[in-house]
Amino acid sequence: MIFARDKSQMCNNLLQYAHVYAWGREHGRKVISMRFSYKYQYFHICHTNLTGFGWYLFAKYMAALHLLPTASFKHADCDREALERKMLRHRHIVVSGWNVRFYDLFLKYRSEIVELFRIDECYTQPVREKMNVNDNVEGQRSKDEGQRLLPQSLRPVSLDLRPKSQISLGVHIRRGDYATWQDGRYFFNDKVYASYINRFAAMHPDQTVDVFLSTNDAQVTAEHYQALCPKVHIHHLKGSAPEDLFMLSECDYLIGPPSTFSLVAAMYRDIPLYRMDSADADSMTADGFRLFDYWFRRIL
Repeated sequence: MIFARDKSQMCNNLLQYAHVYAWGREHGRKVISMRFSYKYQYFHICHTNLTGFGWYLFAKYMAALHLLPTASFKHADCDREALERKMLRHRHIVVSGWNVRFYDLFLKYRSEIVELFRIDECYTQPVREKMNVNDNVEGQRSKDEGQRLLPQSLRPVSLDLRPKSQISLGVHIRRGDYATWQDGRYFFNDKVYASYINRFAAMHPDQTVDVFLSTNDAQVTAEHYQALCPKVHIHHLKGSAPEDLFMLSECDYLIGPPSTFSLVAAMYRDIPLYRMDSADADSMTADGFRLFDYWFRRIL
């Protein structure tokens, strides 16, 4: 049994666990998420047999008493090969640390990971209603989903950029801890985000653009952004974390600063994501919108 343990926020935990899950799946080992056993109770995984508060307490105290070995991927320069040998050597072990990475295995078992972290309907249904996602759109998306999970070389060229009169753009406005993270490098003001939205609208002149805002800044308003971005339709649903994650996952395109939140949103349906690495909106091009398998290897 492998117990995946980590701290930090929801989507960091999700990705860290998913790497461990993929490794366990490849080696015939069951993997329990300690974090999702008691926190972030929004996902299908939280209702499975191997995810519960009892397992969390068992692993926590067994590790504290040194009755369970630990493989710690805490540091970026950790000896991953040695830690993997330790994981193979022990039947029961705790795996922790943000730097655990098994990229190829993650992609191999990605469809299972997506299903494990399917968001509960009590969070998705209100968002569907507010976004006016109808049955016809859902039916088309269900058909597309299987193709989206194919390798990019096998995917129909028109799938991600298929022409339609109305498109949706999800914008992740990250504030809060970003004032200090990376020395505030990605703490952008409203004018910067608006410039990106307007740039996106200019790139799609013949289409109606609906923009859905997701933010941890309570001062953000749809009215303010509508005034800054008159050529698009601004929507701010003011949802909870799982509701905003689902909302972003239902959009056709995503933009935002480096963040695992928008990255995980892109994961569900392989949505083209543009990462705002600078305040210069003019640098954004169509080619800069890349799929999940590109960005998740480039997490900052």
